[in-house]
Amino acid sequence: MSAPYRVRVAADLADREACFRVRKEVFVGEQGVPEDIEYDAHDADAVHVLALREDGVPLGTGRLLSGEAAAARNGGDPSVGSLGRLAVTREARGLGIGAALVRAIEDAARDQGLSAVDLHAQTHALGFYECLGYRAYGPEFPDAGIPHRSMRRAL
Repeated sequence: MSAPYRVRVAADLADREACFRVRKEVFVGEQGVPEDIEYDAHDADAVHVLALREDGVPLGTGRLLSGEAAAARNGGDPSVGSLGRLAVTREARGLGIGAALVRAIEDAARDQGLSAVDLHAQTHALGFYECLGYRAYGPEFPDAGIPHRSMRRAL
């Protein structure tokens, strides 16, 4: 049986707006991240991925930064992409969407010739990323008032 959703790279403005709606619901609405820091200049150049229910309802999103934008987040290595803004709506959690989004971002990173993917994980999500092959490094740090750790996976 196939999954009741599909994951793909956001193709147009409507897709990108769907990604932003999911992020607003999860990060701003559920986690209390200020809206003015949730969206940034990197959104314009990032590769966004989108999980959609069979009827087109957005269920999850994430983005990949590369080049200087990623290097600024990963210690300066331009060969490493930066996975971020991974969010799955409350009703869609537990369906494997988060893992599917991570794998789609990794595929996009491979397509760009990147050697690894770095991310800043909320500490409660460390186990999720570890199961996908990511390893934590460095100390815990706050981001939007939420504890995070840096993690990386070679591709």
